[in-house]
Amino acid sequence: MAKALLAVTCGYKQSPADIVADALFDCESRQPVLVRDIECNSMCEHHMLPFFGRVHISYVPQGKVVGLSKLARLTDVYCKRLQIQERLTQQIAEAVHSTVGAKGVAVMVECT
Repeated sequence: MAKALLAVTCGYKQSPADIVADALFDCESRQPVLVRDIECNSMCEHHMLPFFGRVHISYVPQGKVVGLSKLARLTDVYCKRLQIQERLTQQIAEAVHSTVGAKGVAVMVECT
């Protein structure tokens, strides 16, 4: 059980900035970037029971874009921590904003 708990909370050891660092690209487009249906599996910090679903991320670039697969990896970092869905949504949005330098970010989490 201890090994399983360490596996589902390994996100505390990962840095979002490190994940995005080698995948930022110059881009003059101001069109929104949207990635839908990123799989999400996490553990409720209150009940210690799993919740799962999908995450949708959209952002407006400001000179840089990130490889689309990195948005799924950013999501996974925060999913691999004890969570509540509201905080998960906020942490993903803040990570995209700060690491990509996005002009605006929207995140929607749909879990059960």
